[in-house]
Amino acid sequence: MAAEPEQKTTTETGADEAARLHEYDQILNSWYDEMTRDGSDSGPDTIGIFGGRAQGSAQYDLSRASRLRRIGEILQIVRRYDIFHGLTPQGLRRMLEELGPTFVKAGQILSMRSEILPPSFTRELSKLRTDVEPMDRETVLAALRAEYDRPIEEIFDAIDDNPLGSASVAQVHKARLVTGELVAVKVQRPHVQEVMAKDISIMRSLARRLGGFIGADQFLDLQSVVDELWLSFREETDFLVEARNLEEFRRNNAGCKFLDCPKPYPALCTRHVVVMDYIEGIPIDDTVELTAAGYDCAEIGEKLMDNYTAQMLDDGFFHADPHPGNLVVSGNKIVYMDLGIMGRLSSGDRRCVSQMVEAVARRDSIELADGLLRFSRGGSSEVDYAHLLGELDAIIANYGSADLSDLDIGGFVNSLVTMARRNGIELPGSVTMLARALVTLEGVVDNLLPNASMVDIIKRHLSAHTTPQDAAKREAKQLAREGVSASHGLLVAAGEAGHAMRMLTRGQLRVNLDLAGTEDPLEDMGHIVNRLTLAIIAAGLFMGSSIVYYARIQPVIFGIPIIGFVGYLFALFIGLYVAHDILSENRRRKR
Repeated sequence: MAAEPEQKTTTETGADEAARLHEYDQILNSWYDEMTRDGSDSGPDTIGIFGGRAQGSAQYDLSRASRLRRIGEILQIVRRYDIFHGLTPQGLRRMLEELGPTFVKAGQILSMRSEILPPSFTRELSKLRTDVEPMDRETVLAALRAEYDRPIEEIFDAIDDNPLGSASVAQVHKARLVTGELVAVKVQRPHVQEVMAKDISIMRSLARRLGGFIGADQFLDLQSVVDELWLSFREETDFLVEARNLEEFRRNNAGCKFLDCPKPYPALCTRHVVVMDYIEGIPIDDTVELTAAGYDCAEIGEKLMDNYTAQMLDDGFFHADPHPGNLVVSGNKIVYMDLGIMGRLSSGDRRCVSQMVEAVARRDSIELADGLLRFSRGGSSEVDYAHLLGELDAIIANYGSADLSDLDIGGFVNSLVTMARRNGIELPGSVTMLARALVTLEGVVDNLLPNASMVDIIKRHLSAHTTPQDAAKREAKQLAREGVSASHGLLVAAGEAGHAMRMLTRGQLRVNLDLAGTEDPLEDMGHIVNRLTLAIIAAGLFMGSSIVYYARIQPVIFGIPIIGFVGYLFALFIGLYVAHDILSENRRRKR
């Protein structure tokens, strides 16, 4: 899709519109015919998200007939949107809502991936509605009976008929165990994995088809997007993962008196059902009710951000979607309600985050650039470091004039991610997920603690949790690592120098010239020489024609000797050509 929609003009005729729509129909119909012939991308009953037979795909019963029916439904909706010449953010959101729960969930995942979509799209996709028609009681009970090898009456004493919430993947009910505990039961919708796997398979084939018709400058790498969706889908629809997340989160925060999450009941959790403590509290964005209940909103905001810093930098296991709907205050504790989407940071990533936070606080673009390059999953040899520093200087100049309390962390993070993508720095998904989570959390904290600085809170956390002894140990370890790295670098440099000297003595040494801002320096130098040569020829023709003019050589035309007149014409033509070539090159470079 286009980052910015292509504007339609009033000059487009009805015939042009009809021809354009006919072109779309041909593309979609050819895709439909291909799917009809092949049945599926990797076999009639399997899904191969990565090009072949996907591991574990045999568990999904994806028949050809059901796939074709779903394709027909998708085509009816897609034809109503101009997906080939650019979707607006609002148009994309409306289309995903019409396509159904699977595409809504895909849009919600994409809304947290600001390295994949432009900020205007991620903001709009964050508005996607998750509420869907709730399952009836009999469907819920049948789903529960299918999960347990004993009657559910031996497990649950009562289950509330009215759901606490109903989303595209699951539905939550309040219940009471036979042992008397009040619990929340999260039940996955029947066949949602099969439906979502089928839709992702269709999305993959459509993305491959569209990739041949839409240019790289107008379209994203849809294949990598679909691969990411498949991985996220497999994790989010396996409720045993959420149960493990609950246990790990409780274990990490066991020493924190002001934070909690529901306690899971592992013996009752399955891949499609999660049973956890029922917690009722005040939504964290309801400041009026919090104040009426005697809570200090500023203290809640400060503690929320301080703990989130601990999740990021101490534990490396953080909540990836801390929006107000997932946070309540109950019993003098901040409670995270939904741990289906969590992120992880390695120890090296955590050091980079700390370094970048300190760089932001000091407005140090060089250290900020070093942190970004350490995050990069690809090599940094292709990155134009001078250009990167220039863009970082511009970002810091734009945001650095404000105090930390006035820093727009959301805009700053989005600018960094966009700039990294533009410079070919491939950030890992966990880092961009963290960036999006910080933007979301900023809105929550700002509502509780206006004019607070998230960067300042993170910096205070780092200072408070780092003793002089710890700082000295960390600095010693860092010096040791850099010393070992420098020693290896010197040995490698000595070996390379010896190799270069041997090649030099044999006359085999070659030098590759690489100038910043140009892809092919020799070709650019050739253009310069050609222009200079033509300019000299034009000047020579002009001077020679002037000499002929004063010599009054016969015959003449318009009072100018014919030879001089022809020379003037050629000089004018060459001069105009050189000027046009220079102006065209300047316009091309600006684009």
